[in-house]
Amino acid sequence: MIECKNIGKIYISGEMETAALKNISFKIEDGEFVAIMGPSGSGKSTLMHILGCLDTPTSGKYFIDGRDVSDFSDDELAKIRSEKIGFVFQAFNLLPRVSVLKNVALPLVYANVDKIKRTESAKIALTASAFPENFWHHLPNQLSGGMMQRVAIARALVNNPSLILADEPTGNLDTKTGEAVLSAFQKLHDEQGHTIVVITHEAAVAERAQRIIHIKDGEIINI
Repeated sequence: MIECKNIGKIYISGEMETAALKNISFKIEDGEFVAIMGPSGSGKSTLMHILGCLDTPTSGKYFIDGRDVSDFSDDELAKIRSEKIGFVFQAFNLLPRVSVLKNVALPLVYANVDKIKRTESAKIALTASAFPENFWHHLPNQLSGGMMQRVAIARALVNNPSLILADEPTGNLDTKTGEAVLSAFQKLHDEQGHTIVVITHEAAVAERAQRIIHIKDGEIINI
């Protein structure tokens, strides 16, 4: 599904250059559950932004389904982000004054899907993420952290993406709640065949994946 070939990323601030990624190469196949693990500042979030087509590498090539992402137009990149990739972030990124159901349906608003289909798709995604139906019309501030993360997972699923990218999805959760969220990812992988990439600094989270890519100081140290 995705392949990185000698990816490098350099940030420039004035006369200072910082190499966030150095010569990163790996493949992730359809249906894999992979963890990218490393300490803070290792470059793993920068890598996730590249994998999610939110940023571009300074050097090297990134391929999705065999196509070089650098060849895509802005419209093609936007379509990939909205249709092929689902994002789950540590901070949830939910709209505070909008119900759970409408938060989940939001990506479909941007995709110009009609209201009836948006609502139905949101309900399916919430059910898939094991979110209780009696909370569908609640606001985010009426939910626990674990419930908010399940809403974020459902929102990532609503477009039925083939790839889910999760950046520190348990970082704001206690151990028990984090385990429940990881179990939701596991179920999505095992029962629905989603390709899942989890970015984490926690060994206990990475161990839930089929394979771990270790990154440190912008370089892969084990794969």
